[in-house]
Amino acid sequence: MPQVECVFEARDWLGEGPCWHPGEQALYWTDVPAKTIKRWHPKSSEHTSWRMQEMVTAIAVRRSGGLIIASHTGIDFFDPGTGRATRFVAPERDKPKNRSNDGKCDRRGRFWYGTMMNNFADDMGELPITANSGGLYRIDADGSVQAFEQALGIANTFAWSPNDRTMYFADTLDAIYAYDFDAAAGRVANRRTFAKADTQQHGHPDGSTIDAEGFLWNARWDGGRLIRWAPDGTIDRIVTLPCRRVTSCIFGGPNLDVLYVTTVRYGLSAAELAEQPLAGAIFALDAGVKGVPDGQFAG
Repeated sequence: MPQVECVFEARDWLGEGPCWHPGEQALYWTDVPAKTIKRWHPKSSEHTSWRMQEMVTAIAVRRSGGLIIASHTGIDFFDPGTGRATRFVAPERDKPKNRSNDGKCDRRGRFWYGTMMNNFADDMGELPITANSGGLYRIDADGSVQAFEQALGIANTFAWSPNDRTMYFADTLDAIYAYDFDAAAGRVANRRTFAKADTQQHGHPDGSTIDAEGFLWNARWDGGRLIRWAPDGTIDRIVTLPCRRVTSCIFGGPNLDVLYVTTVRYGLSAAELAEQPLAGAIFALDAGVKGVPDGQFAG
């Protein structure tokens, strides 16, 4: 069983969207309800944070410099040097009750992301999710937007098989799906259930990453674990973490052989926090396998 280590006590309310920047050799992520982007350099332990105007839910590297981020009401470019975000596109202007959720770039440089009903009040209080109003979108380099799914609960998980023939995507309220992926056209088809587990035992599917062997590592909300799913949808391995709410993971390090994991303090009682003092921290483990480099936005 891999040893899980707390590498940064971030104390995030809701740590999410981890992104490894190969040029900076740094980990970026977001504390969603705190409206904060964070960066940590493992080699120097240097930590930087930026307070944003809106919640940020997903982060990816831009080939031309800086980042592309999914903000509450749309997709922005973010410059870590100035701390400024600039609006790029807003695919759901007609859905003011929604917010962005997970997102990632494919290897051709297109940004995919999903939305959901906004479940955070201005005071960071939690709102009930009463509508399956989320969608799945592809954002191209020229700013054009293509919608692929609607009526989603909580859009999560973006990963592509090493051969680029399969895209993985999840609705946290349902299951992890697999699609046939046309890399040249940037299209998905033939959605089917890839993996579904007992939520009482394993929690709910949250963010994911793919490894070089084609296995999907999925964080389990309220499950306190990562599940490594084999390409045939069976459970290959379970890694337990010292906190219950595990949100996402990404391979990083110079050799992409360190698996970083984001977690949550949000929604835990005082008693639960006393039992899980490291909730909200960044964890790392040697998974015994390397990751696959994430795509970078071409726009």
